[in-house]
Amino acid sequence: MDIKIVKTTEPKTMPKESELGFGQYFSDHMFVMDYEAGKGWFNARIVPFGNISLHPASTVLHYGAEIFEGLKAYRTEEGNVQLFRPMENIRRLNRSAERMCLPVINEDDALEILETFVRLEEKWVPKSFGTSLYLRPYMFGNDETLGVHTVHRATYMIIASPSGSYYKEGINPVKIMIENEDVRTVRGGTGYAKCGGNYAASTRAGERANKKGYSQVLWLDGVERKYIEEVGAMNVMFKIDGEIVTPELNSGSILPGITRKSCIEVLRDLGYKVSERLLSIDELLEAMKNGKLEEAWGCGTAAVVSPIGRLMYDDVEYVINDEKIGEVTQKLYDILTGIQWGKVEDKYNWVHKL
Repeated sequence: MDIKIVKTTEPKTMPKESELGFGQYFSDHMFVMDYEAGKGWFNARIVPFGNISLHPASTVLHYGAEIFEGLKAYRTEEGNVQLFRPMENIRRLNRSAERMCLPVINEDDALEILETFVRLEEKWVPKSFGTSLYLRPYMFGNDETLGVHTVHRATYMIIASPSGSYYKEGINPVKIMIENEDVRTVRGGTGYAKCGGNYAASTRAGERANKKGYSQVLWLDGVERKYIEEVGAMNVMFKIDGEIVTPELNSGSILPGITRKSCIEVLRDLGYKVSERLLSIDELLEAMKNGKLEEAWGCGTAAVVSPIGRLMYDDVEYVINDEKIGEVTQKLYDILTGIQWGKVEDKYNWVHKL
């Protein structure tokens, strides 16, 4: 691709790695590319990080025509930089684009854009284990008209944020509240797409959970209000009487997580029985009451693997595994982060080296 690069004349200073947090600081540059129906994608460029200008009638502002992705660049002990399964993110971005009537991007072009951008921002990839350069590709419609229709003009961008742990608890078990009032998505909706509306719809329940001392909510399905779906920002898995259970994706209301997919592949390779199936709240409550729920964890790009130490439903709180990190959860975390940071052999060919 022909990517024009305009370097900043005012480079920023990298903050202390111990103070990074998640998504608080941003690198020197951003990628921008434009789209017009009949013309396709054009004017690919990397420019200094800064504000953008939008027409007041832009489609994204009125109808939420927006999608995004999240992936990370990791630095190995040798100082090399690598990505984790970036093509999976690119393909999911295009699936989201199709659902939201936004234009897709050629997969090879999208990968070349990522590579070029990360190489330019390589100094922003932190060195400490557990830290990374979080990459946020996103796309939005910006037709300058109030009509509701398929997007004719769009913008694709990438910004980057050096980050530490997503949760302040780090790898320590978190507290999750099972939500039984609001719903996140429904069958036939946008649950499988990574679009902003899904997350905006989850904010109210998340606020209620935070006020009660819980990190996030665990969603039930939007039709029967009976089946477990996903945590606010992650997919979810349970070890019930030796079986690993995670909600199936067939309904289209659950995001097909790349970390989820990786966890399933690793677990099956280790010999665990992994079931992608319907899991009712009644079955989960019974497993918690009779002690058969051995472990529970969330999994996603931002937190990788996050053990769940407490679950609350209808104002009753259940403690899981004495609020300790379970054996399977720890094993998954060690393997996945080991591959991502180059400490463990990548026998799955997931790492994309720059």
